Order: sequence, then C-alpha cells, then structure tokens
Amino acid sequence: MPRGLARDHAEKRAALRKGAAKHFAEHGYDRASMASVASACGVSKALIYHYYDSKEALLFDILEGHLGALVKAVDRVPDTGAPEAQLRALIQAILVNYRDADAEHKLQIDALDTLPTDMKAPLIDLQRRLVTRMSDVIAAIGVSGELRAVTMTVFGMLNWFYMWHRPGKGISREAYGDLVTDMVLGGVRNL
Repeated sequence: MPRGLARDHAEKRAALRKGAAKHFAEHGYDRASMASVASACGVSKALIYHYYDSKEALLFDILEGHLGALVKAVDRVPDTGAPEAQLRALIQAILVNYRDADAEHKLQIDALDTLPTDMKAPLIDLQRRLVTRMSDVIAAIGVSGELRAVTMTVFGMLNWFYMWHRPGKGISREAYGDLVTDMVLGGVRNL
C-alpha cells in the first residue's frame, strides 16, 4: 500500500524551493546540481528526489510558485476606480510580492529560458497575465502609441529593484513604489 503524504509535506517542499532558489541564484542554475542543492538545503539527495524528479521540475515549481503568487496579488487589486489608483495599487502589490523573493526573481530572469517548451509555456502565460493587467491600466490612463514600451519600462523599474535595494537602508519598498508610480504618471502625461 502506498504511503500517504507526511503532515509537513507542503512545508518541507516550500523549504526546499526556497533553499534551492537561493542556491541556484547564487551559483547559477546551469552550474548547480541536485546534489549541490541537497547539500545547500541540508538534506540528502534522496530527499530532494522524493519531492522532485529532476532539476527542471524543481526550477518549474520555484518559478510557478513565484509567478503564481504575483498573479494572485495582481488579481486581488480591484479593476475599478481611477486608473491612476489602480496603477499605484498594482505597483505596490508587485513590489510587496517581490519582498523576500530576490532569488526566485533572479531565476525568473536568468533561468526560465532553460526549461523545455512544455514547462516554459505555462510560466510565460503567467508572465503575460501580469503584463496584460499592467498594460490595460496604463492604457486606461491614456497611453496608446507606445503602450508596450511604457508597460515594459514599468516592469523594468520594478524588476531590477532587487539588484540595488538593501532592506533597511535608503528608500523603502513602499516609497519606491510611490516614486515609480509618480514617475510613470508624470511621464505618461508628457507623452
């Protein structure tokens, strides 16, 4: 008779995802192995393989969790009211969900393209949902001609925040979200 899932299965899996994301981000996904991930997480290689049958499956789970959480956060932002307020709420939601997810975010940027097409496709769909929601709000503000460029510029400002921001030093995540929103709104009005 097959064994059931342990009571702490989800917690162990989450801890492995977090530890693996950090290891992949620090050492490079392409250079890391399941053995090095196991060592970095303080578990056996057999335990890693109990949860994930391949390095690709582990990367997929990390990225699906990260992007899925972003989509859920963005979906919780009401799509009613002034588009300027929606933009501010979207930017804040994204930045809040980037908190403590630097490794996952770095992997999204660096390693997503290494996955096979069938694994990459649902992740790209999640990214498109994020871009579409942001683009719709920016369009409602009044941008039309350069909508894609403006949308991707907003994501550029948000996506690289983790590279230079040091928690507890300088501008807060929330203040940066307001700064980005104000810059976008000021710039959009001048397009």
